[in-house]
Amino acid sequence: MAWRRVGLVYAPDGSKPWARTHASLPFPVQIESSIFRFFYSTRDGNQRSHVGWVDVDMSSTPRLLREATEPALAPGPAGTFDDSGIGVGCITPTNDGLRLYYMGWNLGLRTAWHNAIGVALAHTLPDSFVRFSAGPILDRSPEDPYTLSYPCVLRRHPNEWWMWYGSNLTPEVSDDGMKHAIKLCRSTDGIHWDRDGAVAIAFKAANEYALARPSVIEFDGGLLMCFSCRGDRYRIGCARSADGLEWTRIDEDMGLDTSAEGWDSKMTCYPALFRFRDRLWLAYNGNHYGATGFGLALWN
Repeated sequence: MAWRRVGLVYAPDGSKPWARTHASLPFPVQIESSIFRFFYSTRDGNQRSHVGWVDVDMSSTPRLLREATEPALAPGPAGTFDDSGIGVGCITPTNDGLRLYYMGWNLGLRTAWHNAIGVALAHTLPDSFVRFSAGPILDRSPEDPYTLSYPCVLRRHPNEWWMWYGSNLTPEVSDDGMKHAIKLCRSTDGIHWDRDGAVAIAFKAANEYALARPSVIEFDGGLLMCFSCRGDRYRIGCARSADGLEWTRIDEDMGLDTSAEGWDSKMTCYPALFRFRDRLWLAYNGNHYGATGFGLALWN
C-alpha cells in the first residue's frame, strides 16, 4: 500500500488583495456529507499571511465549489504577536464550536522573526474566527526559549487536550545551525498548557534538521502522525504511537516524497491527515512552501 496522488486542488489566482500568493498549511473541516472546507494560509502583497478557505466536493474527483471572498482571520493589530501573519495549525471541535489553533509571528530586528501560538474561535461555519485573546496562549519560556510553531491539538477526552507543536532547539532560524523539533504539551481546557520541553519525535537521517507541522489522528488503536521533515529537501514523514508519548518513525511505509515532475516535484510539506468514507486522505503542499497551492493524496 502507498499514497496515491489525487492531484493539485487549489492555488490562488492573485485577484484578491489579501490572497496574492500561496495556499499553505491546508486543514480540512467536513461541512456536509461530501463537502470539506479547506482552510489555508495565504499571502498579501506585503507577505503577510491571512487565513482563507475553499470548499471542495469530495464525492468523486475532488472539485472546487467556492472560495472565500474575505479572510476568515486576518493578521492582528500592530504590536500584537500575530501582526505579521498567521500560519494555520489545526481546527479542533469543542462543545460550543470550533477552535483554530495557529502560529502568529512578528518580524524581528536581530532575528528574522518571532513566533508564538494563539487560538481563535467560531461557533459555526461559515462564521469567521474571532481571537480568544490579543496575546498568545503559548509563548517563549524556559521550556521553549526560541520559537513555537504549527500546533496540532487533539481532544482525547473532555478534559484532556494534547498539543504537538514545533520548537527550535537552538537560537538559529536559518538553515545553517537550525534544529527544529516536534514537542508535546497537555491541558485540561485547551487554553492553559503544561509543558516540559521534551522532544516527541526524534530526528532520523544524519542531514535532517527540521521537523514541523505535525498532523495527528487516532488510527488502528493508536495514533498516526504525519509531518514535514527537512534535510536536503522537504518531504513528508510519518510516525506511529500506541500512547502518544513514544513514537516510531515509519517514513518508508507511509511517508510521501516528491514526484517526478509538476507542482510537488521539489518538495512535499505541511501535511494534514483526515478521513472520508472510511479512507485515509492527506492534504499537503508542494513546491515553494505552498506557492503552487495544495493537493490531495489517498492511501491505497
